[in-house]
Amino acid sequence: MPKLPLDGIRIVDMTAVIGAPYGMLLLAEMGAEVVRVESLRHFTSTTRGTMAHPPKELVPTMGPIGGGYPDFDPGDRPWNRFALFNCHAHNKFSMTADIATAKGQAIFKELVNVSDLVVDNQTNFMRSFGLGYDDLRRVRPDLIVIAISGTGAEGPYQGARGYGGHFENLMGHAWLRGYPEDHPISITPTVVASDPASGAALAWSALAALEYRERTGQGQYIDMSLTEMYAHHVGSAYLDYSLNGRVQRTMGNRHPSMAPHGCYRCRGDDRWVVITVATDEQWLALRRAMGDPAWAKDRRFADPFRRLRCQDLLDRHIGEWTSQREHLEVQATLQKAGVPAGAVMDVSEIFRDPHLRERGFYRRVEHPEAGVHDYGFQFWKMSRTPVEYRRPPPLLGEHNEYFYRELLGVTAEEYRRLEAEGQIGMDYPPDMP
Repeated sequence: MPKLPLDGIRIVDMTAVIGAPYGMLLLAEMGAEVVRVESLRHFTSTTRGTMAHPPKELVPTMGPIGGGYPDFDPGDRPWNRFALFNCHAHNKFSMTADIATAKGQAIFKELVNVSDLVVDNQTNFMRSFGLGYDDLRRVRPDLIVIAISGTGAEGPYQGARGYGGHFENLMGHAWLRGYPEDHPISITPTVVASDPASGAALAWSALAALEYRERTGQGQYIDMSLTEMYAHHVGSAYLDYSLNGRVQRTMGNRHPSMAPHGCYRCRGDDRWVVITVATDEQWLALRRAMGDPAWAKDRRFADPFRRLRCQDLLDRHIGEWTSQREHLEVQATLQKAGVPAGAVMDVSEIFRDPHLRERGFYRRVEHPEAGVHDYGFQFWKMSRTPVEYRRPPPLLGEHNEYFYRELLGVTAEEYRRLEAEGQIGMDYPPDMP
């Protein structure tokens, strides 16, 4: 197998929840040796589970974030079976150390000395233990440190705590979401667009910093703000206010200049399709695909401006046509005609989708404790350096022997002493909630 783009790069992963761990996954898939440093004395909620030992009877009621265990069974070691962790942890490593202790901090610095990047997304977490950028660059001067926080390390909002959905709201995204005449709609706990977006931004900034170090020999500190990253997703609304003094409001499924533009009911239980018409050519193609019905020749639909003014009537007519057809049928018909259209798929349909299956997006992975399941894979394909599943999501502390004994040169006696002290292990204490 050819060398991957980031072969030889080691990254210390101190990330939690979804967004930053997803960014670390992208780097791991490109060949970086990503090592998660995890404490046996501190359980990071929403990373390896919402609790170390969830009661089995409560798991089915906890939803996908809290109760994501195979067959709703947390098992003897739930932290190794938690779906939210495992879906973004393949190709990574795990070692344990308690950086809240002086010994753990010393171990961490030894690891940093033989690493290229440190990534942290827990506000002020590293600095509180004397492991901020200024501390760590004394260990390795060319080190790259990426600190991701909700609002950045400086400014009036610095230190603000929350999850991706909170910071999407702070940047106005919820203000633009919802239906006309309705209140803004905040994000749901299981669908936070800013999280995967921040992961992609993290991976990009890491690659840029590595390239800069390759040319100059210098590391650097990257202060990444989740709010500022996500502000770019609603940039047109900011520009509209800057130029015109206009505050945009919720538009539902409609568009400021395109019509028809909406989500239309199809045949079946809760089946829908999205249709967008941006040009007169696409409007004519839509008419032909629908059999050029008499209503479509109405002068009220003759040009884009008139169609915008008559969207309610236009949507009713189109909805009558789509409601007689299955959503995938409408998608295929309109795509063939040259009209942008896409079926609204639920999770079961996406999981079975033949397009994703043929492209190899899903890979079957055998995990020693979570079992055999299909996992989503890389969303780009590289012709010269194809990426594969090199290893399943790591068990807690699975690679302690490698990192302590081989990489850091810890003796067998010292290794046993660190185990006794609670630095090294593969289990959380039984009394940990």
